[in-house]
Amino acid sequence: MNPEGIPSPPSQWRSVNIGQWLRELGLDWFTLNLTINAYALFILLGIGVSLWLTNRRIVARGGEPWIVLDIALWAVPFGILGGRLYHVATHPADYFYEGADFFRIFYVWEGGLAIFGAILLGGVGAYIGARMAGIRFFAYVDALAPGLLLAQGIGRLGNYFNQELFGAPTDLPWGLIIDRPNVAIPVGLTDTTLFHPTFAYEMLWNVLGALALIALGRRFSLQWGRLFGLYLVWYGVGRAFLETLRLDPAELLLGIRVNIWGAFAAILLGLAIFVIQGRRHPGSEPGIYHKGKEWIPEPALDSKDDYFVIDDDVDVADNTATGSSPATSQSNTSG
Repeated sequence: MNPEGIPSPPSQWRSVNIGQWLRELGLDWFTLNLTINAYALFILLGIGVSLWLTNRRIVARGGEPWIVLDIALWAVPFGILGGRLYHVATHPADYFYEGADFFRIFYVWEGGLAIFGAILLGGVGAYIGARMAGIRFFAYVDALAPGLLLAQGIGRLGNYFNQELFGAPTDLPWGLIIDRPNVAIPVGLTDTTLFHPTFAYEMLWNVLGALALIALGRRFSLQWGRLFGLYLVWYGVGRAFLETLRLDPAELLLGIRVNIWGAFAAILLGLAIFVIQGRRHPGSEPGIYHKGKEWIPEPALDSKDDYFVIDDDVDVADNTATGSSPATSQSNTSG
């Protein structure tokens, strides 16, 4: 009997061979087999949404449009590197065993980007990029916080397509159907067992968090990194709870999953930032730029400005003979 619940995407949807698809459309000259993984697509989509929202928030505070791209050139690679290193370090049995392919630690498209590692090294990259752009680091991460939650939520769709990081068995109507075999499923469970869709829970938690951060930031004018501190608290609380539902193997520290300790650390760091920055800077930020690094928009062309139009049909020699200046007419035109 087939279980009734949320179906998982078929395994063939996890990746698309663009080259084969183009050849089926008649483009036989395209011989390259270019494979795009669903996991990578959702990561990129999340980054795009985050950049769009962060840009809007930066511009609203007087920042240069799309200066966030300059910062992202540092933050995104650092974040991906940090996320991968943290994942590999907390799942060593998946990558270091007799006969293992060492280069699999670089196969990001297979899944395995830890958010806490991405925050750590991504923060380093964001600091470098913000300094080079002349923007205050805390002003940038405050603008980033809601978009970062949205990016993390969208990225969880990649886990759904990979059929990974699901939760404990459940008989709830929205239980997730997982294809067998799957190494994360405990021995002894029937083929009709459903599982908590933890990816969906985190997506919902992150979207609600993004809306809450935007509302709180506007209501209380949270600056100097305090909004980012709330982001860490919000995500840490949700992640700590969701980790208790997950079935995937994980390293334990004092009998507790490492990612729960990471969530606790995020909560404590967020609270510390919120309290310390609130005491150090009770007022509003003077602006998002460091002093002397402000962006000055180029003045728009005023259509009422005077300008000269040279009439090519007038003979300069004739004007010289009559003692008049070369034919120029002063025009005051409005567009």
